[in-house]
Amino acid sequence: MNHADTWDETLDDLERRRTRVLEMGGPERVAKHRGKGKLDARARIEHLLDPGTFQEFGTLVGGAVAADAIVAGSGLINGIPVMVGAEDFTTLAGTIAPGSNAKRYRLAELAVRDRVPLVMLLEGAGFRPTGDHYGRTPTDLLAQAQCSGKVPVVTAVLGPSAGHGALIAPVADFAIMSKQGAIFTAGPPVVKMSTGEDVSKEDLGGPDVAIPSGVVHNVCETDEEVLEEIRRYLSYFPPSAWSYPPVYLADASTEPRATPELLRIVSRDNRNSYDMRAVLDVVFDDTDWFEVQPGHGTAVICALAHLGGHPVAVVANQPQVLAGSIDADAADKAAHFIMVADSFHLPIIFLADNPGMLPGSESEREGVLRSGARMFVAQTAATTLKLHVTLRKAYGFGSMVMSLIGFDGQAGTFAYPGATMGAMSAAALSNASHAEEELAAELREMELTASYHSAEHMGFDELIRPEETRNTLLRSLQRGIYARQAAAQPVGRTVILP
Repeated sequence: MNHADTWDETLDDLERRRTRVLEMGGPERVAKHRGKGKLDARARIEHLLDPGTFQEFGTLVGGAVAADAIVAGSGLINGIPVMVGAEDFTTLAGTIAPGSNAKRYRLAELAVRDRVPLVMLLEGAGFRPTGDHYGRTPTDLLAQAQCSGKVPVVTAVLGPSAGHGALIAPVADFAIMSKQGAIFTAGPPVVKMSTGEDVSKEDLGGPDVAIPSGVVHNVCETDEEVLEEIRRYLSYFPPSAWSYPPVYLADASTEPRATPELLRIVSRDNRNSYDMRAVLDVVFDDTDWFEVQPGHGTAVICALAHLGGHPVAVVANQPQVLAGSIDADAADKAAHFIMVADSFHLPIIFLADNPGMLPGSESEREGVLRSGARMFVAQTAATTLKLHVTLRKAYGFGSMVMSLIGFDGQAGTFAYPGATMGAMSAAALSNASHAEEELAAELREMELTASYHSAEHMGFDELIRPEETRNTLLRSLQRGIYARQAAAQPVGRTVILP
């Protein structure tokens, strides 16, 4: 047979092109990158996905520029298909050109089409100054925004991420970074040229900036730890808004059990603090629950946990911070978390113990009322199953944002006996009205019996003992999910607000 009549030459040429793509920026650049304690783009994908499941596309985009500086494709995480893109910093600093923009668009387009999560691993310098003009060409952000509320979107910042490429992070449901990560509108050279400010990339957008600002939710030491956390995070979610969260097989941890430990953890005296995290450790299936944004808005804990094997979202006041008062950062954090949980049909459990929204001139300047209203609208618009427990107190608007308001669609509302509530605390009311000692004592007594008065008028479904907390929530959850008698559908909103 004539050699020209076989596939050999054609396939050899394809293989040479593929081999060149796999080399990324070349051995020297890859070695330099790895020498900084980072994984390269392909190693990141390999670590993120179940072994041997990556199926790449767009390998020949960019021609001589390997994969046009972004590795893109699909694979499995915990057996569930995902779309994944990883910017390749070893190739032209992970910059974006028309070809790589098209690959990024295709990733998001397929995520929505196939109803699977989208994961973006960032380390790039934004648009590449190629001289090419996009004209009326779709930008990848258009497709990424279409994912919001329909499929889980997760972003990891694993190095400097600037400009256009960085914009997926605030659009994502969950953004996480490594200690070597940094994210900004424009990098230090552009800042220097534009404003004259001389600043390092760490001081411009490293973890010490991105976590307090709320742009990034969580931080880990290494690339490997970030990628493991992404796998953990996604394990709580369904593949899309067209399906329900996965239920884990029953074992000893998912069984009903009393929680007498709460009698020790939760002080009966409202003036004494306690760590709400210890409550979560006791109430849920195990202590390995996943906290979202632990370093931001710390007066509220937002966590993913399991109750009876069912993934749930938890919004809980933290009495150790501002006595549980809800400030602007905590309310903004909770509002976004609630919208994410609702979008993917995770039941939301509210554990309330707060004296209200944080008062004061500084709090007002930070927009506590606007942020509180945002949290209130998020929770009252939520269509997923909602459960509420008032552990000790819930005052004023602080109770409403924690889903303690009648006719708000809760599947169950509960309180411990002696829980106090009202427009404001007895102490604050006494001071505000200059009450005499006798009247002040009367106000305190009324406050202490408020839970009984409320229960007498169905303000709560039931007053429960602390030992009954887990089982009450578990039974209410098991009953409430019977509402899932039709196929899951996306929530009727446009997007999840950043």
